[in-house]
Amino acid sequence: MTEDHPLISLVYCSSATQTFSDGELADLLATSRRSNNAHDVTGLLLFREGEFVQILEGDRYDVEEAMKRISADPRHNDIRILLEEPIHARRFADWTMGYQPMIVPAPGEVHGYRDTFEDLRMGDHDMVGRALMELTMWFRVRESGAELSA
Repeated sequence: MTEDHPLISLVYCSSATQTFSDGELADLLATSRRSNNAHDVTGLLLFREGEFVQILEGDRYDVEEAMKRISADPRHNDIRILLEEPIHARRFADWTMGYQPMIVPAPGEVHGYRDTFEDLRMGDHDMVGRALMELTMWFRVRESGAELSA
């Protein structure tokens, strides 16, 4: 991070232009992880029923370049920047791209379960910020629990 290139976090959502098989999604992840690693971009990707939500963090220039690549990717449609903010430290410093498939639980199984990303498209900056913080906390707790059980 430098004064000319501050550290930022950017959250976007998009719709897939195609149906992804598990293999195609794994290929997309592998390619994205290599690119993110090469450009020092970290973050998190969520994919559910044809919808992507991704958090990218890194040097402003590198994150903007990543967004240019994503915007040019014909597998993405209706790309919307939900939140862009300066950060002092990375939330996903060790993840070139953490990934979590979103599986629908049985009705009533999980209190407060988010079954769609549609409300994120509304552009309510406060709501998106809160959702990002909750997601970050959830993944950090899961990650530390996995380390403790290993």
